[in-house]
Amino acid sequence: MLICGVDDAGRGPVIGPLVIAGVLVDEDGLDSFIRMGVRDSKTLSPNRREHLAHEILKVVRDYRVVKVPPSEIDNIVGSGRRLNRLNRLEARVMASIIRDLKPNIAYVDASDVVPERFKQHILEEIPFNVKIISEHKADKKYPVVSAASIIAKVERDREIENLKNKYGDFGSGYPADPKTIRFLRDWVERYGSYPDFVRKTWKTAKKMLMEKETRQGKIFKNF
Repeated sequence: MLICGVDDAGRGPVIGPLVIAGVLVDEDGLDSFIRMGVRDSKTLSPNRREHLAHEILKVVRDYRVVKVPPSEIDNIVGSGRRLNRLNRLEARVMASIIRDLKPNIAYVDASDVVPERFKQHILEEIPFNVKIISEHKADKKYPVVSAASIIAKVERDREIENLKNKYGDFGSGYPADPKTIRFLRDWVERYGSYPDFVRKTWKTAKKMLMEKETRQGKIFKNF
């Protein structure tokens, strides 16, 4: 019996990629996850996540990590209902991971408010029989999804750290972070547009750019 867990990291931030990871184990590997104390990545410190990610990759039969850049996210969600389009994007990426890993059963952390619908979107993209368990908070319930969540989170953290080393400290990258907002506002004021690591379709980003354009319009009008 081959078991797969799939989860994402970075669905909500305005900065950085969406990272989706899948891990494949047999039943012995699943027992190893339980023994090593694998759990939802959000409950772990960065150092603990790094340690567990290293241990997880020793146990898995196979794994996949897909990094979806902001430009691809913007292309998908640029028109229509944002969350619905983002859900379909995640379903397609998760399906691609499941296709590669070829498990007998796959547990996924459902992004859709209707887990069964999310499951069906995944199944539409898979040409072979596989059992899909799609649930909210699957990363808290199933160690195999917890393991995937750790891999995804560690990979996204590395991407964010690389961006900070290059462009400066922008905080967490989430819209609720004042440091992130200051970084975006300063960038827009300086350059007039966003870099490619920002999700331009996010409401926060669009609002700041609109405010900048409005101010410029008023200045131009006063000349």
